Amino acid sequence: MKEYKYTEKKDTRSGFGAGLLELGRTNPNVVALCADLVGSLKMADFIKENPERFFQIGIAEANMMGIAAGLTIGGKIPFTGTFANFSTGRVYDQIRQSIAYSGKNVKICASHAGLTLGEDGATHQILEDIGMMKMLPHMTVINPCDYNQTKAATMAIADYEGPVYLRFGRPVIPIFTDPNQKFEIGKAWMVNEGTDVSIFATGHMVWKAILAGHILAEKGISAEIINIHTIKPLDEEAILKSVAKTKCVVSAEEHNRLGGLGDSIAQVLVKNIPLPMEYVAVNDTFGESGTPEELMEKYGLTENDIVEAAQRAISRKQA
Repeated sequence: MKEYKYTEKKDTRSGFGAGLLELGRTNPNVVALCADLVGSLKMADFIKENPERFFQIGIAEANMMGIAAGLTIGGKIPFTGTFANFSTGRVYDQIRQSIAYSGKNVKICASHAGLTLGEDGATHQILEDIGMMKMLPHMTVINPCDYNQTKAATMAIADYEGPVYLRFGRPVIPIFTDPNQKFEIGKAWMVNEGTDVSIFATGHMVWKAILAGHILAEKGISAEIINIHTIKPLDEEAILKSVAKTKCVVSAEEHNRLGGLGDSIAQVLVKNIPLPMEYVAVNDTFGESGTPEELMEKYGLTENDIVEAAQRAISRKQA
């Protein structure tokens, strides 16, 4: 099992803030909009350097999406910022009609996604956003795994023509990817090569998958771990290449089991090479108030849950 060490932990939303700041310095067409959550979205540095390119919309998220769509007509590249729940569930109609339908070049940047929002509870812990966004035609869906990858993804989507949903989070997590990485939309990242089981993880669950890989290695199980940071378009070639070798699959995501990364992978398997598959995800329920650690434990999103899922998938392989 390949070693991934870290010396620092940061929240992925800070990676977004750092990427947006860099874009402010290098791309004059980038503008930012926020729905009264500048501190939470780490936009303050961008605003300080580019006050004329920032629009505080207030608690009017639907209006923010409409304004962002209009800004694209004048050649601007708008980055909208608010919590993931308000970036998707509250404004789905505006995204569908004003952004996705006409392929507007809006970057929908969503913080505080999933259970790790923590104590704010179920009303804010959206677990359906990946499904909602990936079902929209023209929409690209990206869920990076740490601070460095979120920064790189933020900068990469400015060069991509078309609507993008960029998902990131609140908790501090290990930084383990290259600070100088080139982020390639639609290209999975091989974290660790293995032969016994393919673990496809996204977002905060990538580090959990790495921890699970070490536990599995101690049990004599070789896990292939792949970071699916782009859920749409999905890197089907990477998935099929991996499962042709391992013959079984685990998906790991901080999202509802229904409609997320796991279901996208399952569609690929059904069409090409049906194999045993296990999901590590929230099992069709809402969250609740608690610390991120408590919630990840209760809802089955730990490294041990990935280990158990891998063992189940392996046990179902045909001899």
